[in-house]
Amino acid sequence: MGGGSWTSTDWDSFKSKATVDPTTGAAKTRDEIFDRNDMKPEFDPKNIKMRESRDSADHPSSTPVALALDVTGSMGKIPHELVSNGLNTTVTEILNRKPVSDPQIMIMAIGDAKTDRCPLQVSQYESDIRIAEQLKDLYLEGGGGGNKGESYNLAWYFLARKADIDSFIKRGVKGVLFTVGDENIHPSLKASEIERVFGDTVGEDIPTRELLRMVEERFDVYHLMIKEGGMDNTHDRGERWKELLGERVIPVTDYTKLPEIIVSVLEVIAGKPKHDVAASWSGSTAVVVREAVRDLAPTRTGGLVKSGTGAVWRPGGVG
Repeated sequence: MGGGSWTSTDWDSFKSKATVDPTTGAAKTRDEIFDRNDMKPEFDPKNIKMRESRDSADHPSSTPVALALDVTGSMGKIPHELVSNGLNTTVTEILNRKPVSDPQIMIMAIGDAKTDRCPLQVSQYESDIRIAEQLKDLYLEGGGGGNKGESYNLAWYFLARKADIDSFIKRGVKGVLFTVGDENIHPSLKASEIERVFGDTVGEDIPTRELLRMVEERFDVYHLMIKEGGMDNTHDRGERWKELLGERVIPVTDYTKLPEIIVSVLEVIAGKPKHDVAASWSGSTAVVVREAVRDLAPTRTGGLVKSGTGAVWRPGGVG
């Protein structure tokens, strides 16, 4: 998957139909936009053999980027913001700034495997307006809560087991995964949870640290920790995240700036100076971005790129 191209015309048409009441002209509420009462069968991990990010004539040097969104409780505001405004900024700025080549974007919805009916939903990798269309088709279960964590590690298991990506197979370039949420991550996936969510039979529980090792074979992993209004309301929720990811836990003090933060993280890890990245945004956005990327270091400053004479090394991994 991943054909076609993102255009402003397609976005304007999508936004008008998806987020505006045709009768009154008023903006639709979150519940009106996300009106499903169950998960789409094609988003159910049990029904997915593989998700593919492929090179094509339109996108000869594809890069898979997965956005795994916490949709428990109040976190439903994140997909609402993206479908109303933020997704266009995210895709357009990645295309304009080119921190990665030929982005193909997957949307995932994360819940709690211990309590929720639908703790993981997974879209296709896409490059055009189908990214937004699939985002709108998510079921916002709104569950979770009460057990000091959510099952963000479901995304790690899925990408470790069910992602086939040309960027790594052909060029040795990893994909990128961003999980987004305000809770801690559970310390393991239970064998019973894996069987219920994926239909896979495993011999024993899998520790979260082992799941991280598995997914990091082909993906760079980041967590965007939501902190409302600049206040750290997650003072004890990010402890396990910090132990696992260190500087790759990204503080988000304004969730409406998630698109700019995502793009900025991609720029910094590709080697662009943090000061320049923050300064490229205006006003309060620059402040939020500066805080988000403060501790990041470049990690993707080179990559294998196919040329007419074979594989060559180029800064940034972008051909």
